Amino acid sequence: MIRHILTATLLSAAPAFAQVAVTDPWARASILASRPGVAYLTLQADAADILHAISTPVAKTAMIHDVVTGPDGIARMRAVQALPIPAGEAQVMAPGGMHIMLVGLSDTLRSGDSFPLSLTFENAGEITVEVQVMRAASMGPKEASR
Repeated sequence: MIRHILTATLLSAAPAFAQVAVTDPWARASILASRPGVAYLTLQADAADILHAISTPVAKTAMIHDVVTGPDGIARMRAVQALPIPAGEAQVMAPGGMHIMLVGLSDTLRSGDSFPLSLTFENAGEITVEVQVMRAASMGPKEASR
């Protein structure tokens, strides 16, 4: 009996590791390597987590930007240092809203290509996904399946 109580106590004290699902990672083809690229995806976690860093070999810097409309009605990009992922809620990155800005591209992003993108979370650790590059005017993978 004491063994069962001890086991239950140890299991309840173990940290809960968040499982983060990264779905629909895609990027728009870029015009020039000297211009920033942009990538999108959806994040969902079964337990709350925080996205702290993003990296990819195709860019010197990868950062999250949100689009905020000011009182003057003008939309502006705002850098997001850490992105909370609430348990059970989706954080959607899509055109016109939150996105990943790829600065200092090593080459032009071409439609049909793909590249790895590593996301570092507080609890889930590092997750690497393959990002599909779509045409510059694309609205995402769901558009391609229509």
